Amino acid sequence: MFSLFLLSLFPYLILLLIDLTNCTNVTFVPRPIRVTVADLPRPYATSSASKGARVFPVPSNPRLYVPDGFTVKLYMSELTTPRYLIYTPTDDILVSESSANRISCLVDKNQDGYPDQRLTFADASNGLNYPFGMAFFNGHFYVGNRDAVRRYSWTKGSRRIRGTGQIIMTYPQNGHSTRTIAISPTLNRIFVSIGSASNVNVEPLPRASIQQADINGHNRKTFAYGLRNVVGLAFHPITNDLYATCQERDKLGDDLVPDFFSRIKQNDFYGWPFAYMSSKLTDLRRCLSNGTSERPDLVSLTRTPDVLFQAHSAVLDMRFYTGKQFPSRYRNGAFAAFHGSWNRNSGTGYKVIFIPFNSKTNRPMGYYEDFVRGFLTNPSGPDTFGRPVGLLVLKDGSLLFSEDGNNRLYQVQYKKK
Repeated sequence: MFSLFLLSLFPYLILLLIDLTNCTNVTFVPRPIRVTVADLPRPYATSSASKGARVFPVPSNPRLYVPDGFTVKLYMSELTTPRYLIYTPTDDILVSESSANRISCLVDKNQDGYPDQRLTFADASNGLNYPFGMAFFNGHFYVGNRDAVRRYSWTKGSRRIRGTGQIIMTYPQNGHSTRTIAISPTLNRIFVSIGSASNVNVEPLPRASIQQADINGHNRKTFAYGLRNVVGLAFHPITNDLYATCQERDKLGDDLVPDFFSRIKQNDFYGWPFAYMSSKLTDLRRCLSNGTSERPDLVSLTRTPDVLFQAHSAVLDMRFYTGKQFPSRYRNGAFAAFHGSWNRNSGTGYKVIFIPFNSKTNRPMGYYEDFVRGFLTNPSGPDTFGRPVGLLVLKDGSLLFSEDGNNRLYQVQYKKK
């Protein structure tokens, strides 16, 4: 009986966690962080570290840093590897919990802006296999699993998927396992990111590419390639151009190779594994004994990304800001989540960043800024109590992000002065 009583209190216990487990907010002035091809060191300028994140419990009074006017606080805890976040068409929030083979549905029953019920939307019985990216389109729910994209019929208002759906796309499941889905707002086509299985091995397509297909999975082809591990994938809200965040290769030193953010066009090649950031920078590990590249034809096609990030930041999800709560400079710019390094002597990442766009050209301005930081408490560890993953602009214009170190969701809000 007592256990049933506790279960009946579960939604309210969540609310108590939200109310009682907040953060000390410290403000800072964001500064442009600009990394250019000219800044990049030679390969092996430093040793190549192997220092995985040491995740510690959340401190009793955690300090998180945000720009002036913003606040960040706990939104929900007690999840299992929360990753990707989306709204359903009826405004419930879905969270993919990859390692649990589950997608949870967060329901705000009393419409106060916070979830007071958590339901299982889908799980392994529905065919989930390490689910990550999700999307809704024309009465269907799409989920990117490690091995396949599945499509399910969805009834408006439903908070539970039935059956195992239809497999509309398959691909190798080993290696990088995050499969992000983006559906074109104008073309009725689905775009899916498929990462590599290695650091710099030569791998056949669809590895290290963005695949596109009709909304039912037919007529599949490669949209762009030479992209080691795209995770963030989204269409710009004004131009409808496709943008991506990409994790680059390791083991060339602390400051090689930068992760990046870029507009992606049909047939673009971004270098992996033969070159990086430019047609002038070949990867020595993919060169012949005479020093020339194994694939000079592909090297010559290598595009330079729009915005370079600190190497080994491990950029994951990316979302454009379409809300109205934040100051106007944020509108139609992009937020991205840095999961944090393992291949750097001094840890980096473990934060949320902002990528400003020019409001006249609707193009990125070439740099980024810190937005939420403080999870990384000791770079030499690296010691952290949070590893940001997924992002979602909430209906009130605030920003929600997931982190899978201590399995929490945080909310960033802005209050006008």
